[in-house]
Amino acid sequence: MKKTKILGYAVAAAVAAAGFSGNAFATNGYQLIGIGQYAIGMGGAVVAAPDDPLSAAISNPAGLALMRPQAAFSAEIFNPTRKTNMGFGEIGSHSNVYGVPAIGWVAPAFGDGIVFGGGVYGTAGLGVNYLQNVAPNPQLPYGGYAQAYSSITFMEMAPSIAMKVNSHLAVGASLNIAAEQGSFQQTMTQFTNISPYPTHPYIVPIGGGLNLATPSWAYGVGVTIGALYKVNDMVTLGATYKSPMIFTPMTFQGGAQVAPGPNGTQIQGGPGQYSGHLNYPQQVALGIAIRPIRQWLISVEGQWINWHNTLNTFNIHGPWQGTDVVALPLNWRNQWVANFGTQYDVNDWLQVRAGYAWGSNPVPNNSAAIAANTIFPALIQNAVTFGATQKLGMGWKLTEAYMHAFANTLTGAPGSAPFAPGDPMQAASSTLGENSYGIQVGYDF
Repeated sequence: MKKTKILGYAVAAAVAAAGFSGNAFATNGYQLIGIGQYAIGMGGAVVAAPDDPLSAAISNPAGLALMRPQAAFSAEIFNPTRKTNMGFGEIGSHSNVYGVPAIGWVAPAFGDGIVFGGGVYGTAGLGVNYLQNVAPNPQLPYGGYAQAYSSITFMEMAPSIAMKVNSHLAVGASLNIAAEQGSFQQTMTQFTNISPYPTHPYIVPIGGGLNLATPSWAYGVGVTIGALYKVNDMVTLGATYKSPMIFTPMTFQGGAQVAPGPNGTQIQGGPGQYSGHLNYPQQVALGIAIRPIRQWLISVEGQWINWHNTLNTFNIHGPWQGTDVVALPLNWRNQWVANFGTQYDVNDWLQVRAGYAWGSNPVPNNSAAIAANTIFPALIQNAVTFGATQKLGMGWKLTEAYMHAFANTLTGAPGSAPFAPGDPMQAASSTLGENSYGIQVGYDF
């Protein structure tokens, strides 16, 4: 077995897994369809139709200028199902349930037509936990195992200000302040006989790879600017731009490391401090909201997400032999996303909604990219959502949403599985499907 190739794919996959953030999973790479249960129920199509502080502060802060003072709290259970074949059969992740909290608010400030609001949201304990057992084979007579683990906590605060310029135009801006904590590990362990006596074997585990399991904090900042233009009582246009979110480096204290080098070589790293940046991409969204009748809302949105600039490669700085930095290729492409949502006011206290989201795949469909991203399959392309809001009286309202993202699988060529290179019976593969269930409580002051 070519250990260099094994570790090369393994390290790149581990780095991809470490890229989980507060907008983790769902259709848009590792970005949620939306924040808050109104946005989820609308399939994420809210840039032209924000309806609460969460959907406005995160998707289009201009919408805050059109809202009465209110607050909202959302709690969501996110349930992704992931599988991969790193070699010697398909395995699943042992971490499949996460919580996604969020809170938002809006209130008057600084004079007529100007409001202050924002949102705070985050997730905890995201990541994957794969254990790939390797049966004894000619390359590994005593067998072994591969371990792939990642965990990250991401929290973001988006203080926002918005202004209603006139009866047609509203503008707004958010300062995106985030903190992320991450740790990850990708190691290959083989059992080896170190006894010189044939009749008295002494089997010990010998491992190597990338092990940056000590949690590290990093802090980032960016901005969102948005606008809403009401053409008439039937049509509203929306647009937002989110700048890249630049983070301080994550730093890890680690022991000996092994990373892939050029032309199939290995790069050894000694004990010491390793670091790398996991930034968040810039993106643009345009949308249109139409009300054919007063009770019925239709919203359509398109997004462009610049993943290529943040996850094409990941650079790890540290005490490597012969170099200060190792570049790990992930090969992510930019992504196009389309969101569709509709809402109908059944009566004065009940609203029902549904949505659909489609996103192009940021992971190229080739064997090298699939193998490099096996433990972070950002593959979802189609999702449907459903939701409802009940106005309970005295300013209180309750919103629920459900999302189902249809499972998608990418499979490489025979022999591409990273822990069994060349075995025609083993192809690198990644599968991802998702469900989420959420509830949100709102109060209008």
